[in-house]
Amino acid sequence: MNSPSTPAGRPLWLVLAPLIFLVLWSGGFSVAKLGIRHAEPLTFLALRYVIVLIILAPFAIALKPQWPRTLTQWFHIAMVGFLIQAVYFGLSYLAFYAKASSGTVAIIVCLQPILVGLAAPYFARERVSGLRWLGLVLGLAGAAIVILAQSAIKAETTFGILCAFGALLGITGGTLWEKRFGTNHHPIVSNMIQYVAGLACILPLTLATESMHVDWSSPEFLAALAYLVIGNSLISMTLLLAMIRAGEVSRVSSLFYLVPPVATLMAWPLLGETMAPLAWLGMAVAAAGVAIASRKAA
Repeated sequence: MNSPSTPAGRPLWLVLAPLIFLVLWSGGFSVAKLGIRHAEPLTFLALRYVIVLIILAPFAIALKPQWPRTLTQWFHIAMVGFLIQAVYFGLSYLAFYAKASSGTVAIIVCLQPILVGLAAPYFARERVSGLRWLGLVLGLAGAAIVILAQSAIKAETTFGILCAFGALLGITGGTLWEKRFGTNHHPIVSNMIQYVAGLACILPLTLATESMHVDWSSPEFLAALAYLVIGNSLISMTLLLAMIRAGEVSRVSSLFYLVPPVATLMAWPLLGETMAPLAWLGMAVAAAGVAIASRKAA
């Protein structure tokens, strides 16, 4: 059975993927901060990965998808998992735990499309047009307006800022590596290999540095864990990899410019953080930048 398609011939799920990804990924910032209230950061992340693998295992057994045939394919999938699951998420959680504000982490990670745009011609063999650069710059400007309007950039710890920059390098490297070396494996296969790679890096650090205490009695913690397992780890990551394979990497990366404004909007009901009037202007500028950067060349 074929998937429903739009008049342009694109599958409906691919048309809706950017919106679904944006909402679920943006909500992860606030939800992660809720979860870290009840568990140490690496403990929280390791637990998240273990549950994801437990959920995926029965599907892998029942569906019997094709696994990579060569060690090179295994390595490339695992490298994406290391860069995104261990480096990006691990350092982001550590930055939050080190009292870095969500605004600071968001604005630093928002440099990712710029780094991708600079590296794409050399690493992913893509040409980034002048119009697309305009969209990327507008997106960064809009994201900066949102963060500054929220007065989120404050005096931060050096460790927290360094972790945020490390997370930036992780998500940038993972995006480029997937575009350059990624192959079209079954989503269950890609996810399982990547989360095993992430867990293999995170778990030893957790055992060495944290007490691994978890407040299982907290409904807030359980809800945060469920959201991050299903919304971020399973749905968002699958959509991100699919969009990277289906389109140009610089176009997909431009979506990250909308993460800070949408995350700020979602933090209103979750964390009680209200939107400043100027932040709405920033959201409009960021949206315009994403629309320009996401346009396909004629």
